[in-house]
Amino acid sequence: MLKTPPLASLAAGLLWLLVALLSGYWMLQLWGRGQLVPMSALGTPPIQSDAAGVSRVLGAVPEAQAAAPVAPPLSSRFRLLGLASQPGQSGAALISVDGQPPRPVLVGGVVDGELRLLSVGPRVVRLGTAAGDPAALELSLPEPVESR
Repeated sequence: MLKTPPLASLAAGLLWLLVALLSGYWMLQLWGRGQLVPMSALGTPPIQSDAAGVSRVLGAVPEAQAAAPVAPPLSSRFRLLGLASQPGQSGAALISVDGQPPRPVLVGGVVDGELRLLSVGPRVVRLGTAAGDPAALELSLPEPVESR
């Protein structure tokens, strides 16, 4: 059996190690390559600062708070379009809520949320949460248009 010099075996081993490492590197380069993303897409969003908070920290006196917007009156949400009543009997009203198509509501029926139709008069209806409600809302029919 021929004996190889130790230096030749060491060189062959290092050469095969180098081939294995290079082939592994190039395989990872080819298989592991993901979609390229531009650097601008990787950036973080710009820093947002709260001007009022910064001025408060620096000792500025806060300006007077603007008055809260006044809610429109409750009666502006409802529109009475028609009613039907007979003396001594309950009635019904045709009521539109928030500009929606009108719908008929019987006395005692729910108009919107907890608001109920309490009573129907000749040209007026009362809406409220209970029969003795002092904050009851009255809706009246629009005046008829005279035709000539």
